[in-house]
Formats: sequence, C-alpha cells, structure tokens
Amino acid sequence: MNTVQDRPVDASAVQGTASVESAQVRALLCLRELILSGELAGGTRIAELAIVERLGMSRTPIRAALVRLEQEGLLEALPNGGFVVQSFSERDVADAIELRGTLEGLLARLAAERGAPSVVLAEARQCLDRIDALLTAPRLDDDAFSGYVALNSHFHSLLYELADSPTITRQLERAASLPFASPSGFVLLQAQSTRARDMLAVAQDQHRQVLDAIEQREGARAESIMREHSRLARRNLVEVLAAHPTEPLAGNMPAIRMIRRRR
Repeated sequence: MNTVQDRPVDASAVQGTASVESAQVRALLCLRELILSGELAGGTRIAELAIVERLGMSRTPIRAALVRLEQEGLLEALPNGGFVVQSFSERDVADAIELRGTLEGLLARLAAERGAPSVVLAEARQCLDRIDALLTAPRLDDDAFSGYVALNSHFHSLLYELADSPTITRQLERAASLPFASPSGFVLLQAQSTRARDMLAVAQDQHRQVLDAIEQREGARAESIMREHSRLARRNLVEVLAAHPTEPLAGNMPAIRMIRRRR
C-alpha cells in the first residue's frame, strides 16, 4: 500500500491551487489600494457582485478577499449581507503598523533571550530559502508574488513560535486585525515592478538578520531589526499615499477612529 509520501503528485491540482491563490492575492491588492486611495471611501457599502464587475474577476477570489479584509479591520460585514468600508486616518494606519512592530520585536527579543528551539529555527531558514528562490527573478509574476505572500506569512508565524509566548502572540493577532497592520497586508502600486521586488528583497534581508540575532542570543538586536522591519511597510504606505496626492486619504483625514475591533 502506498504511503502519503509515495503517492504521485497531481501537477494539474497543484497548478490549480496556485492559480486560485494568485487570483486571491490580486483581489486583495486591488481592494486594499481602492480603500487606501479613497476610491472606496469610509462608509461605502459594497457588495460582492459589484466588486466582481468592477475588477473583472470571478466571485471566488473576490469573496475570499472581502472576508480577509474584514479580518484585517478594513471592512465590516453587514447583517443582511455585503460589507461597509471602515473609516480610518493615516495616523491610525501608522500606529497599527508601529504596534505590530513593537510586539514582533518583543517576541524576537524573548526568543533570543530564552533560547529558540533548533527545529523551529531550521524550519524558518528553510522557509527563507524558498523565498530566496522566488526573489532570484528581477520581477515577480502573479504566481511568484502569491507564493511570497504565503511564505512571508508562514515565516512570521514561525517567528512567533520561536518565542513560545501565547500571551504576546494573542495580542499580536489582535494588532494584526487593525488596518494594514498584518505582515501580509501588502499594498503595492505595481506588484510586478522592479521596485516592488527590491522592497521584498530588503525585507528578506531583515528576515535573515533577525534569525541570526535570535540564534546568537542577541535580544536587543533582534528586537531592533523587527521594529525596523515593520517600518518598511510604513515607508511603502507613504509611497502609495504620495501616488494619490489628490485623494482624500492623502490629505487631512479625520482624526476620529471609527475602526471596530474584531470580536
């Protein structure tokens, strides 16, 4: 009898899965940028079918993207169906990213000071090796970018596991539900551009550095790297805002927070 490892891989199934994931990533990027640019302003009610027609994509990736954006705090599900765009200021976003960096930095420092499990460190390095392989290309196509998003999310999860602190991890998960604070909450003007690939390469270098710091038991250095890592997302945000200088979000936005925390 064949074991699981002995069973042949269905290449068409693998390709199909990758295609679905790529479509979901494209939908997420498009919707995040519509919200961030102000084209889908706070308070706007949106329906799945309307977004399908607007983006010219099928319902499956759109549905997945809408649910994910609700989890990230950008949308609120309405009782009778559909979603409403949450209102937030540029400061809200910056604070959310800073909070995530602070908590990730704390976890990295604890992992270094307490001593991280070697098996998890090895898995994290294997994850980074796979990201390196993706970043060898000067530009990332949709499938490669989708793969990066998945691997980046996995790496951050392993980083939390290295610290073995359920209490702080729970707080970090709450922080990740704030607008654009998720480690996978990418907002790129052109996901396939050289600039986007270069930004991801810088982030990958920081991934390598923090693992080295944890392994060398350098807590302060590990914490500093992860805080700087989150600021890379903030710098990218500033660039996106600068590309929409006439949009409401790039100007003086209301300072009142209207984000409801996920229950």
